[in-house]
Amino acid sequence: MTTIPAPPKTMSQVGRAAQDLGLAGLLGGTLFGRMALHPAVASISDPRERGEVVNAAWRRYGTINSLSLGAVVVGWAGARAAEAADRNLTPAERRLARAKDGLVGVLVVSGLASALEGVRFSRSAPHGAVPLEDGSHAAPDASDAATRLKARLNVLGAVTMAAEVGLVAVNAALAQEGFRRPAARRRVRLR
Repeated sequence: MTTIPAPPKTMSQVGRAAQDLGLAGLLGGTLFGRMALHPAVASISDPRERGEVVNAAWRRYGTINSLSLGAVVVGWAGARAAEAADRNLTPAERRLARAKDGLVGVLVVSGLASALEGVRFSRSAPHGAVPLEDGSHAAPDASDAATRLKARLNVLGAVTMAAEVGLVAVNAALAQEGFRRPAARRRVRLR
């Protein structure tokens, strides 16, 4: 079986930076939306205008979310194919890499599902003007379908945020594991 040679160091650094920037874009956007935007729109007096503002903001941020998700996935897939392949990792690093595999998978599924449901939710009223109590809760005069979609989006948002926070923690643990290995041993293949 042919092994894939490790990419040049600069390419690996660019891939890691892309992953980190992507994860920052994802988690930062999620935190801003859930902790700042959603509560802030409650001060808008018209429930339909609240929906229009929230949906417009998430629609604009969708491009950043998409690029960020792509950067995380492509960066990690490239690393797993070469320097982060199981054969190059210690047992502890291997466990962390597999945890990261799972978290990236959850992030992809929840991120794509959030995007699809968000588009459906936004389209449930003209111009995205779904009546909202705040950014996270449908108003009583919202349709049953919009209310269900908003509830689904809240669950997906929580799952997505948990995966993002989990990835930050796993990335930190992986980096620490790499630093704990003696410099000479880091240069030697482990199998």
